Amino acid sequence: MARGWDWIPAAMFSLPSLSSWLPGLPSLEWGSGLLDSFLQGLIGACGVSVLNSLLKVYFFVGCANIPERQPEKERLRAQWALLQTVHLAGLALILTVVGARVAALVVLEFSLRAVSTLLSLDKGSQVTKRLQLYLLCQYSLGCGLTCGLSFLQEGAPHRTLNLLLGLGLAALLSTGARRLRRHVCRLYELHSSQHYCGVCLSLLAGAHGLPPLLGRALAVAFAVGDLAAVALINRDFLTTSEAVRFWTPLTICYTLLVIYMQEEQRQRPGLQSLVQTVLVRMGGLFVLLLTVGRWLDLLGILISLLGELWCLVGVRTMLDLCQIQDFPSQRPSVSAPSRPRPSAPAQPSGTASS
Repeated sequence: MARGWDWIPAAMFSLPSLSSWLPGLPSLEWGSGLLDSFLQGLIGACGVSVLNSLLKVYFFVGCANIPERQPEKERLRAQWALLQTVHLAGLALILTVVGARVAALVVLEFSLRAVSTLLSLDKGSQVTKRLQLYLLCQYSLGCGLTCGLSFLQEGAPHRTLNLLLGLGLAALLSTGARRLRRHVCRLYELHSSQHYCGVCLSLLAGAHGLPPLLGRALAVAFAVGDLAAVALINRDFLTTSEAVRFWTPLTICYTLLVIYMQEEQRQRPGLQSLVQTVLVRMGGLFVLLLTVGRWLDLLGILISLLGELWCLVGVRTMLDLCQIQDFPSQRPSVSAPSRPRPSAPAQPSGTASS
């Protein structure tokens, strides 16, 4: 006698059949697509980790060279490695589930804001504003890396293998940057004072060149991310009129957001103003996508809001240092050993005061 459950097809328990019943999420496809999205998110998070570690090295060296910045230096040193690992994992998860369209919009919005900020800089605040821009671009950098990888690896025959190789390189760079940060936070002051370590001596003499190097690397990363973002957005439009109906309100919204944010940060600089700016940016994109977007894009905007706030958590000390006018440490000058001053000639004993 046949069993009662023999009529159930065995194919229903196969992975492709089960995947058809699972809900669709932004930028996710169950199976190999999910693995590719996760690898892209990890690579983007590793890139953000490299930027964060190198910025902490620069700020720590600057605080060590200025005696008045000892409290900020101790706060930079006191950050736990476990929290940084949790931060990296959380950012990788956020970059995995955010939609490709929303990530592209975030990249384009930050690029427009960065260009506008750089063009309006005066000579006195150029260094501090650039450092603040580097700190605020972390989530946008992660979105730019994922967009660039998604566009460059689209249709590749060995996409997963390529992403695994890219993840290996990204993890190697991230691990090296984190080891450099730990070494500097623990031993920089000792090694630089005793002229013992080549790495610390190089930072002592050339730490001022680290922000320009990061600026050039970020310019290349965002240039690739912008091109990929435009291509990823335009592939969803069948006609030119559809693209115009999308890009016209988007450009107007971005322009108004940039003008508002520059005025707001000029009047009220600080972390509270930055958080409010993030809320306004994401709120503007949310309202815009209500009319020209999809419902998955709205979910991606909420995830991006979480990602922006997630990246602001660990940079509060460095943002406070950016507000200090005299912080950016210049190249230390090696002073010559002081010579004893000649003693003043003794007054003759026979001279009487009048």
